[in-house]
Amino acid sequence: QSWSRGMSYCLQSESHLDTGPIYVRENGKLHVVNQGAGGIQDVTPKTRHFRLFSRSFSVELCMNREDDRARRQRTDHFIFTYTREGNLRYSAKSLFSLVLGYISDNVDHIDSLIGFPEQIAEKLFSAAEARQKFTEPVTGLRALQKFTEAYGSLVLCSLCLRNRYLVISEKLEEIKSFRELTCLDLSCCKLGDEHELLEHLTKEALSSVKRLLLKDTCLSDVGLRRMTAPVRVLKQGLENLLVLDLSCNPKITDVGIGYLLSFKKLNCLDISGTGLKDVDAVIKRIQMQMGLVHSKVPLKEFDHSNCKTEGWAEQTVLQWEQAVMEAIKPQDNLRSRTAALRFYGKTRRIEEVVKCTLVEAETKASGNLQFYKEKVQICHSPLKKEVAGSHELKNNKKRALAEQEKERTSKQKHLCLTVEDWDLLNTY
Repeated sequence: QSWSRGMSYCLQSESHLDTGPIYVRENGKLHVVNQGAGGIQDVTPKTRHFRLFSRSFSVELCMNREDDRARRQRTDHFIFTYTREGNLRYSAKSLFSLVLGYISDNVDHIDSLIGFPEQIAEKLFSAAEARQKFTEPVTGLRALQKFTEAYGSLVLCSLCLRNRYLVISEKLEEIKSFRELTCLDLSCCKLGDEHELLEHLTKEALSSVKRLLLKDTCLSDVGLRRMTAPVRVLKQGLENLLVLDLSCNPKITDVGIGYLLSFKKLNCLDISGTGLKDVDAVIKRIQMQMGLVHSKVPLKEFDHSNCKTEGWAEQTVLQWEQAVMEAIKPQDNLRSRTAALRFYGKTRRIEEVVKCTLVEAETKASGNLQFYKEKVQICHSPLKKEVAGSHELKNNKKRALAEQEKERTSKQKHLCLTVEDWDLLNTY
């Protein structure tokens, strides 16, 4: 008894150490120390609930938690919806969507996509695009290159960068990564002869370009010589070019037009607003050596409203433009300061757009120098000139024999077939 009292006194003196009840086994029996009365009581073994965690322990759903703060904006693995009664209901996402989201978050670590199914790759590209992975400076370029190497024109087949010279300067390497483009519009970008993108046009990656619009890009004869050098010397580069727009470039002279003779497949050419000295001589030279006819009616091939960005990366280009515009957007307290507006580039952008419209107006006033091939334009435009030419031919053929007249008129009718008729005949 004295021993138990001493133990209880010790426990009371060290009350801050809450060790719980103390059990003592004596003579084969289990006794518990009663701290309140200071004695020992017999206790029978009772079953107690086993508690793995303390009462203050709480469970938290920590899915998709990462240490990187830049990747916190992610959705969890559940889809939450509300029923008609207003109750919250959640359902788990499919394994495909979870794996797709994980790969899109780490798309820059992919080794290669060559041989991967196109349907799944398109969904993967859209998922990475929704997370704006391609707008990141280094990882975005590396991820975009993996897609362009494997899928080429599916990623982007047509690229319109009209009046987007800021996007070109900020995302030049990303733009150079696109392959197998068929249409490229660089109008009103003021690139000049020394720009890296114009040099990239001569590479094998853009040998598939069929429509190239270089209106108002500050090109001269030197730039044309460099751009056509691979075609003239090595028969490479822009050898498949069909439509070329060089209008509103006053530094291009009669010498520069001579470099265009290397484009054997060229069907449409626009040199309006250039610095030609002898216009009549240039027109005759183009007709004789290139087989192109001067058009008095504006051609629809040079209507820039039809040029669009098409492909998987269409939204990616819009994200680049939006990011650039937000970067140059001035603050509210700096809008009244002209120097700050020039520093952020807003005033300069407005001036360039106005200048581009003025150059277009001057070109229309000076004259139209657009050329086309007759075989192509029979099925397209201008139609009025073709009808008038057909009547003149019929009047001249009246002097020939009746059989020859029938054959030639039948040939004319055959030439006046539409594109749909030609496609139908080619199927047989």
